[in-house]
Amino acid sequence: MDQTDSIILAELARNSRITMKELGEKVHLTGQAAATRVAKLEDTGVIEGYTIKVNQSKLGCAMHAFITIFTKSRNHQPLLAFIASQDHYVMHTYKISGDGCYLLECRFPSNERVDQFLNGLNEHANYKLSMVIKKTSAESSFELR
Repeated sequence: MDQTDSIILAELARNSRITMKELGEKVHLTGQAAATRVAKLEDTGVIEGYTIKVNQSKLGCAMHAFITIFTKSRNHQPLLAFIASQDHYVMHTYKISGDGCYLLECRFPSNERVDQFLNGLNEHANYKLSMVIKKTSAESSFELR
């Protein structure tokens, strides 16, 4: 991986719908050469996929929460099954160290849905709820360190 690959990744992180011709112009390559580099980055697993950014608030899920989970038992499968069944609310699930066992990032349409989710969650684990008041910074784009 060289400097050109790093620039390609940064450009794709900004706009994954960029044409290979446009990408090539940004990194001083032909469109075909840029496409070859992108294919190599995909084949080696550096690029795992492409996504879209969805505005959850405009979809009716304005409540943004982080939930730290403290498990009650060593058998986490019932908890993980519950979380999987709530995939319309759970955006990300992380197994963590430190305080708690898992960290969930969730979006909900209302306080009532938050309450229903937490009641179901409490059957499997204890939790600490943190509600997002305001997002203070933009999402970071790719930056090679």
